Amino acid sequence: MAVTVLIPTALRVFTGRQAEVIVEGCNVGEALKAFTDVHPDVRQHLYDEKGDLRSFINVYVGETNIRNAGGQATPLENGETLTLVPAIAGGAARIRGNSL
Repeated sequence: MAVTVLIPTALRVFTGRQAEVIVEGCNVGEALKAFTDVHPDVRQHLYDEKGDLRSFINVYVGETNIRNAGGQATPLENGETLTLVPAIAGGAARIRGNSL
């Protein structure tokens, strides 16, 4: 199955600045493996040292977060889109109790 992986801006430095990549895979795990095989420098940003998807990386098939579906075993249909969404944390700094 050909699927499109949408790459967030922060990870494009590892994909030759590509915003999307088409890979083959019957499920999310296969598609992500194909993606990291083509762009190995992104692997460490998606997976931890045990090979598990990092907790701050969310992967969506269409509008469904795979954590609420079948995880990396979530099946894919031809033409589907995987969206990689790293969690972002932060906020405005406070000085003497006032927001900037």
